[in-house]
Amino acid sequence: MTPIALSVNGRKIQALVEPRTHLADFLREHCRLTGTHLGCEHGVCGACTVLVDDEPARSCLTYAVQCDGLAVQTIEGFDVDPIMQELRTAFSREHGLQCGFCTPGMLIAARDIVRRLPDADARRIRVELSGNLCRCTGYLGIINAVESVIAARASKPTAVASAAAATPPAPLQAFAPTGEVAPVSMATPAAALEEVRTGWTRLRRVLWWQDRRRRYGRSLRTFLQWSPASTGPS
Repeated sequence: MTPIALSVNGRKIQALVEPRTHLADFLREHCRLTGTHLGCEHGVCGACTVLVDDEPARSCLTYAVQCDGLAVQTIEGFDVDPIMQELRTAFSREHGLQCGFCTPGMLIAARDIVRRLPDADARRIRVELSGNLCRCTGYLGIINAVESVIAARASKPTAVASAAAATPPAPLQAFAPTGEVAPVSMATPAAALEEVRTGWTRLRRVLWWQDRRRRYGRSLRTFLQWSPASTGPS
């Protein structure tokens, strides 16, 4: 048995472990933190992902003795983390989970992406999450959830304010009024009007056909045979 001392979710822990004990087994059996799931136990599925010194790591491939003196954070340690709260909300909104077995590792990996790659697009998110497998969702909801959190954090006023502070202000330009003010046009573009008119015409046609079918109680084909010259409202 080997003595180890480490921090798990901010709590100091000392224990005697066998050198062959994996970190995942230590967390689940000794610390009773069962949010870390064991799937393939070959480092492939990513369900056992935790943070070791703020870096994602496969706890099924990491020995507990390797974490002596280090800080380990499992999914249970993110209750008050703002990024994780946003990700949980986004995963629920975008249907990024079903059975939930991969979700703890997926959330930890997604949090690392949000912190490390604030400009990541959907393609980059797919690459970054390629080490976490999900057999339920098809990944689309997960990708959308991570992408929505990144976009929301980029549009926050604090981010805009910090970006503005980093950019030096442009010099003021002298303004000389000419006395001529261009009239403000409130007209809607012709293309937009045409699009609205076309859409309303289609709606009227649909409502017209539904009214005729409900009124006469016949199928559409029978009604067309009965009134071949009717084409609906123009």
